[in-house]
Amino acid sequence: QVQLVESGGGLVQAGGSLRLSCAAPGRTFSNSAMGWFRQAPGKEREFVAALWWNDGKTYAESVKGRFTISRDNAKTTMYLQMNSLKLEDTAVYYCATGNFISTVARDYAHWGRGTQVTVSS
Repeated sequence: QVQLVESGGGLVQAGGSLRLSCAAPGRTFSNSAMGWFRQAPGKEREFVAALWWNDGKTYAESVKGRFTISRDNAKTTMYLQMNSLKLEDTAVYYCATGNFISTVARDYAHWGRGTQVTVSS
């Protein structure tokens, strides 16, 4: 079982920035697809961004141009840089890993517990 740990969430004003991190203690993300999803109260979990092992990336339209997914050179930590945050970005953000890049949550086998991001006006 792969354990994923998210960090970096918090409260930020609209227009501000946050950087989320996702680590798998004792493991690397080599040959894995890595994704970020989010879930707002009363809504289904939705895709945010994904990164393939060859650095291919894909983003949800709602975050394109504002969010950037990346990983460190050692492939032990994944990041989500979030800029120009909007009220509608408020959600619990989850990182996940899987065997292929996908925008569908069920394609990811391992999940973190999530980190809360709250954007205020």
